[in-house]
Amino acid sequence: DEDVMARYRSPLVSRYASAEMAYNFSERKKFGTWRRLWLYLAQAEKSLGLPITDEQIREMEANLDNIDFKMAAEEEKKLRHDVMAHVHTFAHCCPKAAAIIHLGATSCYVGDNTDLIVLRDGFNLLLPKLARVISRLADFAEKYADMPALGFTHYQPAQLTTVGKRCCLWIQDLCMDLQNLERARDDLRFRGVKGTTGTQASFLQLFEGDHSKVEELDRLVTAKAGFKRAYMVTGQTYSRKVDIGVLAVLASLGASIHKICTDIRLLANLKEIEEPFEKDQIGSSAMPYKRNPMRSERCCSLARHLMTLVMDPLQTAAVQWFERTLDDSANRRVCLAEAFLTADIILSTLQNISEGLVVYPKVIERRIRQELPFMATENIIMAMVKAGGNRQDCHEKIRVLSQQAAAVVKQEGGDNDFIARVRADSYFSPIHKQLESLLDPSSFTGRAPQQVAKFLKEEVRPALIPYQSKMGGKIELAL
Repeated sequence: DEDVMARYRSPLVSRYASAEMAYNFSERKKFGTWRRLWLYLAQAEKSLGLPITDEQIREMEANLDNIDFKMAAEEEKKLRHDVMAHVHTFAHCCPKAAAIIHLGATSCYVGDNTDLIVLRDGFNLLLPKLARVISRLADFAEKYADMPALGFTHYQPAQLTTVGKRCCLWIQDLCMDLQNLERARDDLRFRGVKGTTGTQASFLQLFEGDHSKVEELDRLVTAKAGFKRAYMVTGQTYSRKVDIGVLAVLASLGASIHKICTDIRLLANLKEIEEPFEKDQIGSSAMPYKRNPMRSERCCSLARHLMTLVMDPLQTAAVQWFERTLDDSANRRVCLAEAFLTADIILSTLQNISEGLVVYPKVIERRIRQELPFMATENIIMAMVKAGGNRQDCHEKIRVLSQQAAAVVKQEGGDNDFIARVRADSYFSPIHKQLESLLDPSSFTGRAPQQVAKFLKEEVRPALIPYQSKMGGKIELAL
């Protein structure tokens, strides 16, 4: 459609996001939810004795999704008020109920309560996706729990770890995120029925001073919307600190995924592990041999955006004056939707990556062979002492040989020949037959395999139980 191509569209929706998350933040979901909230209010008001008829309720029920968006847009242009535009549009197709739609409510009754529903539903879309990523990585960690790999601190060679143990570092961060997202979702309350400045004055008037009926109205509408609790006090809006809590956990998820995908990018450079690569995929327009970790790069790119979005609600909450100001509105339209859409995209991408990680054992072994001889020096000294040698003499011999081997690696660009030098030195003849076992990589990985098994069994798999039915099949990326 040429008309569509002539206008900017957010790539979050046009290029990346799932249909479910795009729908969650759509106009149809938003305005359809407004109508449901008006229905809940009318039903609750009727049940508490206000003069609202069954016919009016049925009329509202029949028109929940019969939204004339063109009429609503024209009304908004005229009235300069989105809520009143939709009240009029709903009233147009519900002439009998027109008089009682939005009775006693303020704009934030539909606006804020809808936002809370959408945030809750957004978390419910993200959580199974995050669980799937953890599940795929757990399978990977289990498979490679015993495979020794060179560990890095400061991105310098360090003691050995295993491929599976390193993956568990990623999983642990994501399990924290799973817990954080669950808690943030479960902490959400409903704004409920609070009136223009949060005092419920209009409802107290409607119910002629009956406080218990006003409280029951709040409780009934909150339950109809699927929430267990409402905020006990609000201004015109629910506290904007709630949005900080929501975007903070998503920003934290972004940080985890950025770290994981950075590790994968570094491992791709080392040629130890690569993300999946399609048969016809082109890595570079200029260099046909290249296999760039472009999915991991996409995750890092979008994760940076996700991490910065938490600044919006921080600033917004700080500048809300008294019962509310409207400078939150335009900002929240952007940052809340973008945070969930971005998190959705990077989780889908990471799931695709984690389902097809390619491991190159020979490259991993070769890197270990390059570094292990120096790490084995302590084992060699202890073996020599057991065979009757003097520790200090042995230490000095090894110091000299290892300096010579290091010079070959660093100055001549050769392979590490430290073990060959030990074999050639008759001083070490008492342990020549033990050298192979002293250099077995698996003897340098400590308890890594046991840690993987225990962690997956006791922490990871139990955390995934609530999501078992939603683990689904593999994911294919659109772009």
